[in-house]
Amino acid sequence: QVQLVESGGGLVQPGGSLRLSCAASRFTLDYYTIGWFRQAPGKEREGVSCISSSDGSTYYADSVKGRFTISRDNAKNTVYLQMNSLKPEDTAVYYCATDFSLGSSCPARSYEYDYWGQGTQVTVSS
Repeated sequence: QVQLVESGGGLVQPGGSLRLSCAASRFTLDYYTIGWFRQAPGKEREGVSCISSSDGSTYYADSVKGRFTISRDNAKNTVYLQMNSLKPEDTAVYYCATDFSLGSSCPARSYEYDYWGQGTQVTVSS
């Protein structure tokens, strides 16, 4: 059974930083595209960032560009999302996801991903 497990969420003050982890089991993570999504209360799930399987190309939503960095540690079979200069509007449950049919593409639409982690809560508040 494919499994993704997120960790690293928590409560942080505006301007602070967090690093989220997405650990994969039962598949080799660097063979597949991994996306990070978030969902705030009452809002749709939105794509935040993505790292491609082919050459490690990275993509970011405009709202997080310049503040968030996605990376991959193949030895640990883990993808990270470094989040800096956090804002209250970044508050959400963050999920990582993958799908074995994406190839090297990095779609921002959540319905294109079949496998999801359980999510980790990020709260940005003073």
